[in-house]
Amino acid sequence: MLLSSLVGKTAIVTGGGTGIGKGITELLVQKGCKVAIASRSLQKVETAAQEFNEKYKESEGRVIPYQCDIRKNEQIEAMLDSFITSHGNVDYLVNNGGGQFVMPAEMISPNGWDAVVNTNLRGTFFLTQSVFKQCMKENGGSIVNILMELHGGWPGFAHSVSARAGVEALAKTLAVEWGEYGISVNNVIPGIIYSDTAVQNYGPFGPKMFKEAMKQVPQGRLGTPEDVAVAVVFMLTAPYITGHSLVVDGGSSLGTLAWWNVVHGMMTGKVKIDDLD
Repeated sequence: MLLSSLVGKTAIVTGGGTGIGKGITELLVQKGCKVAIASRSLQKVETAAQEFNEKYKESEGRVIPYQCDIRKNEQIEAMLDSFITSHGNVDYLVNNGGGQFVMPAEMISPNGWDAVVNTNLRGTFFLTQSVFKQCMKENGGSIVNILMELHGGWPGFAHSVSARAGVEALAKTLAVEWGEYGISVNNVIPGIIYSDTAVQNYGPFGPKMFKEAMKQVPQGRLGTPEDVAVAVVFMLTAPYITGHSLVVDGGSSLGTLAWWNVVHGMMTGKVKIDDLD
């Protein structure tokens, strides 16, 4: 399915006003989608909507901002009722909204655990369920969840990896249960993606953390929200892919760059035996 087919389609992107979500929103609206962007912060989504509606005013796409805490079912239903009344359907759902904080597992409080798990897992499930019931069961559609790399765990994020692993398994389950309705359910797993929002989340440590992370990427650069957006739109429009997780990380999850740097350095003379002490 070509990107031109996005003209006239409708989408919901949670967390669509900043970072990765904003990159996804921009590509969708640029290609002609009507996109609802949702966040607990109305200001963030209103600012993004104003920016894109002006930037792409010649496009058939449009961005509609909603204040919605996906942990609260009544806010989910209010957003869906409004969007469906205005635009008739939801063709695509991108579950990007979420959040976490850095904390050793032994120090995570019950309230902290619940806040992260309820947003990333519970909120994702009940929004997805509502979109299915109100639109996709009858009309079909495509769902993409934005996750995080889980193959090696993420020390400091026990609450978040637990929730994200649940969403990854959920996608596989829904891909089977809902396949008969013409619905695909997939995941996109970004690596270390650079955005101003992402860096700011880690305060003064942010610039150093992202600089160090780049050393582990074979392609020699950090990813951008635009890199993730291309993968998401591909998965949304791929007609025969479901229950799949697509990693977008420049090869960092392969984990062998440090080894190759040593081997290649030895073969080319750039690394000496004494350098390995």
